[in-house]
Amino acid sequence: MTRVFVYGSLKRGLSNDHYLRGQRFLGRARTRPRYRLFDWGGYPGLVERAGDGLAIHGEVYLIDDACLAELDRLEDIDRGLYRRDRIELAEPFDEQVVEAYFFERPVGGLPDGGDDWG
Repeated sequence: MTRVFVYGSLKRGLSNDHYLRGQRFLGRARTRPRYRLFDWGGYPGLVERAGDGLAIHGEVYLIDDACLAELDRLEDIDRGLYRRDRIELAEPFDEQVVEAYFFERPVGGLPDGGDDWG
């Protein structure tokens, strides 16, 4: 089982939330202020930006291996669109290992996505 922070279309009530059916919702969360969201045309890309980062709002789920593999496919990890890695969250998840999907494409010229997608 893996804890995953979701911040875009996978959040409850958004277009891809069905991928997380049957997984355990652990709660709403926010990152430490070292990340940014960029609008990639209908979904956000999360990047680490320590110098001008924001506290990004999202949700944490406990996800089984089958669902994690499906999310990796959805996020195009094999094609290098996203990578899954550890993320720094604020309390109450600050001392837990939590992963997120980080955008791997250039963000220059993309609109800012704010701190709370959707």
